[in-house]
Formats: sequence, C-alpha cells, structure tokens
Amino acid sequence: MERLLHYAWKYKLYDEAGLCCTEDGAPVAVIDPGIQHQDAGPDFFNAKIRIADTVWAGCVEIHHKASDWRVHHHDRDPAYDAVILHVVEEDDAPVCRTNGERIRQAVIRVPSGVREHIEWLLSRDTPTPCLEHIREVEPLHLSAWLTALVSERLERKTEAVFALLKQYADDWNEVFYITLMRNFGFGTNSDAFEWLAKSLPFHCIRKQRDNPLSVEALLFGQAGLLAEAGDDPYYQLLQREYLFLQKKYGLTPIEGFLFRNLRTRPVNFPHIRLAQLAAVWTANDTLFSEILENAQADVLKERFNVPLSEYWETHYHFGPVSPPKKKAVGVKATCTVLINTAVPLLFAWGKRKRQPEYGQRALQLLEQLAPERNSVVTPFTKAGVQLKNAADTQAIIQLRREYCEKKKCLYCRIGYHLIQNKK
Repeated sequence: MERLLHYAWKYKLYDEAGLCCTEDGAPVAVIDPGIQHQDAGPDFFNAKIRIADTVWAGCVEIHHKASDWRVHHHDRDPAYDAVILHVVEEDDAPVCRTNGERIRQAVIRVPSGVREHIEWLLSRDTPTPCLEHIREVEPLHLSAWLTALVSERLERKTEAVFALLKQYADDWNEVFYITLMRNFGFGTNSDAFEWLAKSLPFHCIRKQRDNPLSVEALLFGQAGLLAEAGDDPYYQLLQREYLFLQKKYGLTPIEGFLFRNLRTRPVNFPHIRLAQLAAVWTANDTLFSEILENAQADVLKERFNVPLSEYWETHYHFGPVSPPKKKAVGVKATCTVLINTAVPLLFAWGKRKRQPEYGQRALQLLEQLAPERNSVVTPFTKAGVQLKNAADTQAIIQLRREYCEKKKCLYCRIGYHLIQNKK
C-alpha cells in the first residue's frame, strides 16, 4: 500500500537506523523528507538526503516494488530524472533515469505496530475508531488540533458566504438575510427557508417592518402557506394582506409542500419558525450592523429574544388552538443561529475587508457560546474529550465531517499521534 509508505516516509515512521542504499550499503540519513506532491511527477520534491558523506537535494519517488518504476514508465519520463532516491519495500530491480544513469534505492522498513495501526485506521467500519484511544493523545496536542480545525471550518463556511456575495453583487445585508433565513430551517427545512429568502428580497421585509402583520403575511404567503381557503380569521387576514403585497412587489410564492413537519418537535414547526423570523425582522432593522459593531453573545441573544404576535401564543399552525405558551426563539436555537450565521459572516467580513480583528471577534463569539449537543459531538464527549464552548464543538464537527467520514485519518493529528506512539 503506497499510501502507507508515503505516510511513513513523510513522518519518519520507519526504521531510520536501518536505512541504506541497496547496491553498496551506504547509510542514508533523511535531513528533510520533502514536500508531498499530489499531482503528476515524483511523490516528494525539495527533499534533502545524506548518502554516506554527500548531501543530495531533489525528488524522492516511492513504490511498493522497485520494478514498479518501469511498470509506470518512469524510466522514459524526464520528470523523474530529478529523483535522488527511490524508496521501496521490495528491491526486485534496478532503476535508471532516461539517460540510463542508475538511481540510488533504499528499502524502507515500517514497524509492524505502525503498519497495523495505519491499516486499522484505514480499513475500519466505524466512523471514528480512534475514540477508544483518544485519551492517549496529550491534551496540549488535542487542543492545538481543535484550534486548527475551527479555523478550517470557518474558512469553509466563508466560501459559502463569498459565493452568495458574488451572486448578490456584494450586498452584505441580503447575504446575511438569506443565511439567517436558511439557518432558521434548522436542518430539516434549511433548503426550503433558503428558497423562501431568495424568492422574497430583503427590501420587501424592510419596507414593511413597521407593520408586523405585513411582515408575517409576506413570509407565510411567500412560503406558499396561505394558498388555500381557510376559515381561521387570522389566516384570512394574513391572506388578504399577502395578496395586496404580492401585487405590490410582483412576487411569486414557492410551494408550501417544501416545508416539512414530519419528525420535528412542535416548536420547530415551520409556522413557528416563520412567526419567529417575522418578530425578529420587525424588532431589528439593522441586525447585521449590530453584529459588526458589537459581537457579544449576551447582547446578540437579546436581539432574538422578542415576543411573537399574540396569535402564536395559542397556535403551532393555523386553525387548532393549543394551550398558551410563549414561543420566542429559545436560548439553544439562538446559539445555533449565531454559530451558523453571525460567526461566519463576521469571519468573512474580516477576510474580504482585510481586517483580521473581525476574524478574532468571530472566534471570541464562538468561545462565548455554550458547546453544542448533537449526534456528532456526543460520542467525543462520552470518550472523555473536554469541549468547553462552541469553538470546540465546531472543531469536532469539522473533524468528523472532513476527516473521519472521509477516512482521512492519515491527515489527522489525532491519527498521527496514535500512530507515532506505535513506532
């Protein structure tokens, strides 16, 4: 498995003392293994090797068998003439450059414990096999890796923000509006809420924000949830208001069936989330500007802690009456929205404006928010990983999504430390 050999070479997880040239036994010392090359050409470039008393700089190619050099036609490819050392597990043939000049070879010997651990990580069925060994990783190493992972996650989310900015001519308020609307779908209805936002320009909401009924009518009507006849007086009132606003702004609603109630708690019904959004947009005219000016968790939480219209205190959807209950956005839901909306927008703003202090504010906001609790995070906490805040849990989500699920254990620092311990 050449991937295993590449990894062992890169991190020196082999018998260094026994490394020598196969043709004359000259000792080989690796000063620098080089930079791994993912494209066509030798596996590592800019390597520095001492063979006997001479230091060589150039490329390193790695194969399971030496004969693979000719099988892959490297002996006829000038790109491989810069190879200073051919590293193999099995020396079954000499290798040469295009001019016939012999290339030095060395046999790499990976300790059985390292080999078994690497193969176990790569061939396992469980999504996170390292959890049963994660206590072996020193807390300092784990903390440093989590810090790097949260930065990776913010960079990935920034790409989505930049894509929207390109689509909406760098209108930050529109992008913030679409992102916030999407995140009020809380997974199950995220796509539907985003489609709703894209079908209902933010300027329509802002022009009507002095009239809470109009904002509700725009959101429910544009969501296709006022399209049928109904005998509920409030429903009929919203329906009439929407028909007027639809003509005023030239709107085409999306289909109501896109919103799902199945397997969602009543508080997460799309009707309640739309009513909450109406209350938030009515109460906050310059929400994005406030986030830029004061990215403090306690302050921003209050911006979402706004009462819904009286109708929704006794309803979860149109028609049937339910026991009275306040249904403002909960603390947990608010934290989720801030994590997925305010934080990436702050980070993206800092990158686009070349003002790194906004990136720091984004990280500080994550550190002020409580750690998330979900199916991705829970196995890590049960394994003993201490997650103090949302920055830590966002790092764990990045780890699980981009490394564990994609079986990129050899690129994970946890995997590296577990393998290193087996050397």
